[in-house]
Amino acid sequence: MSTASPSPDPAGTISVVLVDDDALVRTGLGLILGGAPDLEVVGEADDGRAGVDLVAQARPDVVLMDIRMPVLDGLAATAELLAQEDPPKVIVLTTFDTDDMVLEALRIGAHGFLLKTTRPERLVEAVRRAVRDGEPSLSPSVTQQLIAQVAGGVRQAADAAGQERRTRAEQLLEALTEREREVAVAIGQGWSNAQIANTLYMGLPTVKAHVSRVLVKLGAGNRTQIALIVHDAGLTEPT
Repeated sequence: MSTASPSPDPAGTISVVLVDDDALVRTGLGLILGGAPDLEVVGEADDGRAGVDLVAQARPDVVLMDIRMPVLDGLAATAELLAQEDPPKVIVLTTFDTDDMVLEALRIGAHGFLLKTTRPERLVEAVRRAVRDGEPSLSPSVTQQLIAQVAGGVRQAADAAGQERRTRAEQLLEALTEREREVAVAIGQGWSNAQIANTLYMGLPTVKAHVSRVLVKLGAGNRTQIALIVHDAGLTEPT
């Protein structure tokens, strides 16, 4: 089941669709986002299939997507949405910060993920950043576990798929200049553009230019995919 509201008219308003099978969660998210003057929830869906259909109708800027849902889970729904022309930003919401499905969602291009316990002000800012800055939204505790999980899998290289990912990541990173590689590794640590500029002694416009080139050279759709490539290659800190 899904519900949609008319698309907002005010210039600069960010439209959001909520996809979660828990009505209480949707209500809570709606109250949080509705309190921000520049955000508007334009529809809700209680399963992945209804969510995909609703997005086609409402054309939101951002989708907040649960993972574990009936009919069509959030992972499959995210894949469908991101395969469309001009897809919305998809931010995965989860209760589990070690969920393998969340990691896979990031690999297929989800813009980030947050725990459902994320503070309201951080959730609002995550939606804004997704649209206005193009930067991913990653809960700090989740980021650290993601890094540990991916890096650990790379070091072990226990299976052919893991080794294949590492080899591919290393080959992709060879296309980067030394400075671009430093920026890529910094993104892998979850640094913002401002943090990269301050730490690597670059102007913010220069950082943005480097990020754009890294995205193109790595064939990445967003900063989260850059981070995954970096950690697949076993890199942990900027030089």
